[in-house]
Amino acid sequence: MWQEYINATSIEQVLSLLAAEKDQARIIAGGTDLVLEMREDFHQEVKTLIDISRIEKLDEITLDDAGYIHIGAGVTHNQCVASEIIRDGALPLALASLEVGAPQIRNTGTIVGNLVTASPANDTIVPLVALKAVLNIRSLDGERQVALSDFYTGVRTHVLQPDEMVTEIIVPSMAAEQHGEYLKLGLRKAQAISLVNMAVLLGLDEGKITSASITLGAVAPTIIHASAAEDYLVGKELSEDIIDQAADLARQAARPINDIRSSADYRQEITRVLVKRGLTHIMTGEEGARFPDSPVLLMSKDANKEKPTLDDIPTIPGKTPIITRINGKEFTFNKGHRGTLLHLIRDFAQLTGTKVGCEEGECGACTVFMDGKAVMSCLVPAPRAHMAEIITIEGLGTEEDLHPVQESFIEYGAVQCGYCTPGFIMSAAKLLEEIPHPSEEEIKTAISGNLCRCTGYYKILQAVEEASQKEGA
Repeated sequence: MWQEYINATSIEQVLSLLAAEKDQARIIAGGTDLVLEMREDFHQEVKTLIDISRIEKLDEITLDDAGYIHIGAGVTHNQCVASEIIRDGALPLALASLEVGAPQIRNTGTIVGNLVTASPANDTIVPLVALKAVLNIRSLDGERQVALSDFYTGVRTHVLQPDEMVTEIIVPSMAAEQHGEYLKLGLRKAQAISLVNMAVLLGLDEGKITSASITLGAVAPTIIHASAAEDYLVGKELSEDIIDQAADLARQAARPINDIRSSADYRQEITRVLVKRGLTHIMTGEEGARFPDSPVLLMSKDANKEKPTLDDIPTIPGKTPIITRINGKEFTFNKGHRGTLLHLIRDFAQLTGTKVGCEEGECGACTVFMDGKAVMSCLVPAPRAHMAEIITIEGLGTEEDLHPVQESFIEYGAVQCGYCTPGFIMSAAKLLEEIPHPSEEEIKTAISGNLCRCTGYYKILQAVEEASQKEGA
């Protein structure tokens, strides 16, 4: 794992560190990919992680006077989901962000991190290519802009140099006459890598298509355009026959592989199905119809407002402690720097209610609150806890005064073997803080990042619903 961890305080500090350390340093924001990769020794050369998650203004989404949306390098998927700017001006990106992982993953993983990971199956790359996004890239030598469509050179490879940092994404806001959709197919409803995903963006003038962009993911080494389908659509009006022909042309553009998750033939057919469905949604005015009015974020309303004062010095084991607050109590840790927040909590704070499950961000047993957001603690580097506010299952209620969700889990027999229970309770408690009386669908979304190996979800759903009816929930 890493040798040094720096909670950066400015872009200039980040660029200086990258210039000095080159391949031995990596930027980390959410860490939902990088932590796993380092655990598997994919980056043995990396000694230093540079955390940009608390640099001022990097987590902002703004719209300038010229109609361009600016998405900072620290903006998370859930921030995009919650942003009216994104929903109004880049709907396919909002839809794609909602499909990433589960709420806990969306609370830490960033859009720029998704782009730099450079997997052709990643969700947000596809709509951003369709939207003609541009990346702003900086180094000590200056600044350059690269169209996202020119950024990739192959599977998980791109033109970003070791001393460079993507500081923001610039996206032209959709015009009133433009209509967009994003769709994906995974092996399950949440926490699923795309077998195929696609974005479509059409310009319409009195029903006639004036421009068309159809981008496809997970069917080639990089994101590709269904160029023949795009050319075919321009100048026509949408109809079932026109949509069928365009969808078939898109199928022909796909160049997928056979792997353990799907055959190439199936991916090609799903490409046709998704493009047909997306174009049909635009024809019938249903694009984005599945996007909820109040999406479940598992985030406190003021979670992104205040940032702690940080020292711009490395957090090194034996030299600089991790100082944090857990359940309202201040802790100082001189060990545990090279592990995750999960093990800092369990092994060094001796708070064992948070469970070790998959340690891959899949099962949710390790869910805690960090600075007001539900997160997977197995994917958070321990030094990120420096000057943060952490809440674990032990801080949710007391033996004498249980949280309403804890009471309901006991009352309705939602505990079962009990191993996954702390994670479920944490997710449900944050949901009720956010939405006091959630619908069944909102409850399902809130716990979509939590797996029960006993398969007893009905009791869990019932317990959360009943807890929402209790006073003080």
